[in-house]
Amino acid sequence: MKKILLTIIFIFSALLLISCSKSGSETTNGISITDDLGNKFVFDKKPERIITLAPNLTEMIYSLGLQKHLIGNTLYCNYPEDAKRIEKVGDMLTYDFEKIITLKPDLLFISVEGNTKETYDKFRGLGLKIFVSNPRNYQGIKKTYLDFGKIFGVEKTAEDQIAKWDSVINFISASSKNNSKKSAALMVEASPIMLAGESTFFSEFFEICGIKNIASGIKMNYPVFSREELLKQNPDYIFYPTALDDKLERVVNIYPEWKRLKSINNKNFFLVDRDLYSRPGPRFAEAVLDIFNRLHRD
Repeated sequence: MKKILLTIIFIFSALLLISCSKSGSETTNGISITDDLGNKFVFDKKPERIITLAPNLTEMIYSLGLQKHLIGNTLYCNYPEDAKRIEKVGDMLTYDFEKIITLKPDLLFISVEGNTKETYDKFRGLGLKIFVSNPRNYQGIKKTYLDFGKIFGVEKTAEDQIAKWDSVINFISASSKNNSKKSAALMVEASPIMLAGESTFFSEFFEICGIKNIASGIKMNYPVFSREELLKQNPDYIFYPTALDDKLERVVNIYPEWKRLKSINNKNFFLVDRDLYSRPGPRFAEAVLDIFNRLHRD
């Protein structure tokens, strides 16, 4: 197992070496791209001034080395560290429209998650050019990333990075064939108990690592489980994305019956980095690797 982990670490290190290292130096000539709302855009030149209104989109810009174009983002855009210094224009629920207009962006990148049609229409009404992204799974992440590469004329950089991700994902998948009898839950909220359903990209983490999501087969993205149902399902592993300073002792004591969960008794109840796990962006493969390492930590 150590040999497998070392091989994956080598692959992933190669992935990180090209991340954030290249700037958009290529040109864009009449590129036609359709965003995730079906809106068609033609770019005769790459945008010089952009605003990203979601943390995962900010991470993509940095991963492609395009941060010199970034003039605004949200309060939640905290990775990489440099993203914290960028002018803040809102918190993903409310925006300072006056500040956004003052910054004079060529293009806004916005996600469907956390935004409303009213917000979108207001941006449009202000004459702002908006590119909408809605990555719901690994394929969607790659599409958005490649779209960004095309818009800024760094498509080759995007393709190379995606190839690195695929290498990590494929290696983990091939190394996880014997995990199929294990079950897991990704707990989005503890009170009430809300799990990630099979149609979410969270569930894709488990699929790649060869373990069963106990919330699979449920049509809702984030079904609420009763305390009794979770105890009945009793998954082998529970992953809880939370703040880095959260304490395992606090979480496992939320409900007294959780002491009977085998994930707790076997030390397989994991508090994990909420930002790493919850952002459908360029760190997707890193989150999968984190799960894989926890499953095979022995």
